[in-house]
Amino acid sequence: MHSDKERISRYLAYLLRHAPKEGKIEIDKDGGWIRTESILDRLKISLPELIEIVEEDEKGRYSFEDETNLRIRANQGHSVDVNMDFERITPPDTLYHGTAQRNMTSIMKNGLESKGRHHVHLSKDVESSRSVGRRHGKPIVLEIDAKGMQEDGYDFFLSDNEVFLTKHVPPEYLTRE
Repeated sequence: MHSDKERISRYLAYLLRHAPKEGKIEIDKDGGWIRTESILDRLKISLPELIEIVEEDEKGRYSFEDETNLRIRANQGHSVDVNMDFERITPPDTLYHGTAQRNMTSIMKNGLESKGRHHVHLSKDVESSRSVGRRHGKPIVLEIDAKGMQEDGYDFFLSDNEVFLTKHVPPEYLTRE
């Protein structure tokens, strides 16, 4: 993605996930939807440009409600109060989480916490987790016993962009990959 588009995409994620009020944008608490027109006005871009940003986003962070493109949302990662109404799923036996080395002491003591977001984000593959960890420092990939967690009553969800979500991962379900 071109750097200007990347900058706009990051700001879009910020507005949709964390700061709709700052952007003077009204968010629908049921589903996290925002009128596309208000985003276009705020970002000073055209609908074709926004569609391109959504389609080119490698992480699939955004989706339009339907083919009319009248409403847009972030697929997960919100810190604002929204009900995304994710369906419970049966996860793969093992999931992964990327983090930075400097976080390991806290993680091994407290587990993976959502830290102001609605869920902990998990991946089904090591490489994408390593990439996430790299963004925060020296990368560490943690292996999560998702099967064991589910058997013990923990819920898992799947976002529209294939990110696995759960509220908390206690340390006893974690091992270093």
